[in-house]
Amino acid sequence: METLSKDKIQQGLSVLNGEMDGKLLTNLNSCVHCGLCADSCIYYRTEKNARYIPATKVDLVASIYRKYHTFTGKVWPGLVGARKLDENTINDMVDLLYGACTMCGRCTTHCSVGVDISYVVRKGREMLSNMGYVPKTLQSTVDAAIHTGNNMSITTNEFVDTLKWLEEDLQFEVNDKNANIPLDEPGKDMLYTLNPREPKFFPLSISAMAKIFYAANESWTLSTNMYDVTNYAYYSGNLKEAAIIAQRLHDEMENLQAQTCVLAECGHGSRAFRWEGPNYIHKNYPFDTITSVELLARYLKEGKIKVDPAKIDAKVTLHDPCNLVRSGGIWKEQRYILQQCVNDFTEMTPHGIDNLCCGGGGGQLAMSEYNERRMNIARLKADQITNTGAKIVATPCHNCVDQLTQINVTYKMGVQIKTLAEIVADALILDEK
Repeated sequence: METLSKDKIQQGLSVLNGEMDGKLLTNLNSCVHCGLCADSCIYYRTEKNARYIPATKVDLVASIYRKYHTFTGKVWPGLVGARKLDENTINDMVDLLYGACTMCGRCTTHCSVGVDISYVVRKGREMLSNMGYVPKTLQSTVDAAIHTGNNMSITTNEFVDTLKWLEEDLQFEVNDKNANIPLDEPGKDMLYTLNPREPKFFPLSISAMAKIFYAANESWTLSTNMYDVTNYAYYSGNLKEAAIIAQRLHDEMENLQAQTCVLAECGHGSRAFRWEGPNYIHKNYPFDTITSVELLARYLKEGKIKVDPAKIDAKVTLHDPCNLVRSGGIWKEQRYILQQCVNDFTEMTPHGIDNLCCGGGGGQLAMSEYNERRMNIARLKADQITNTGAKIVATPCHNCVDQLTQINVTYKMGVQIKTLAEIVADALILDEK
């Protein structure tokens, strides 16, 4: 750890100083230490270490507040568990708030008094970010997005070459030379975004959505300038960098004069732009935003696309991304999609808003220093999947896809991991053009 200066300490405390928001103040003072949040946490359930109980993380941030903002904490800190913001405290904060939390929010739903534990963790991360203590691996992902326009540092030429190849493949598959993947076309109804993992590692996800847009005869385009749906600054806690990323997508929507921004299958990306974005840039969007999950469900309900569930006869289960479901309220749509597209759909236990996090959220996939811990907690999700007997695991989030793919290999489950777009594309019935 670099030398902790007084200036750094003040930058961290600035999150707690001044006109502190009422939500944070309420949450810091509301925990009754009942312990009901313990079993909700995948870290505690895996290791049974009291250090990983979510209430411990709340108390860690609250202890700093008590030290600098309460009379008892200033005079008799030991009496109320008040802690100075020093090297030891910061080390604990980094390890617990970054390294032992996916910000999945399950603890919040199980809290007996409704403490928003994820929010407290986010504010603790904001303190650390202000002081420059974001884990380097996570910060490098944010830096890539800031400096190159996407978190994988994909060049424009590489991106365009990939899409042109996918376009040729699409034309062959649908037997129509007019089928295309439009780039930078202004005035379209929809601007579709991507998780950079798609052009880098999962191009078939792009092909699947392009095929669906083709079948729906949709007016859409991709941008070569700003297509990244992710915002890892949401995880790092750097509000200024989060605003830069959100503003870029906002500006590209206006530049291309699109009516609706379609957010690709990415849980945190959907939340960071749709719900947090207006707070980051301090203004409402002059356009609509919708997740691709909602769009796919709409296509099916309105009959814009046709599917045959007999095309997918293997048993399918669903992993619910935490930010999309528990924090975003989108859980019925993906079930409707699967019920239309597959013959044999089975739920995990638990599922929906009570789902277990796969372990890839909170920036964990970017923080290689916590890989061993991340894959240990993944045993819970592996057991869930195995217990369903499913051969295909669908999930509308590419971070989850990546984590589930690693779980599949590590725990030798022998299943297929697919996005919802891939499921729909596999079941599509194409009309003769």
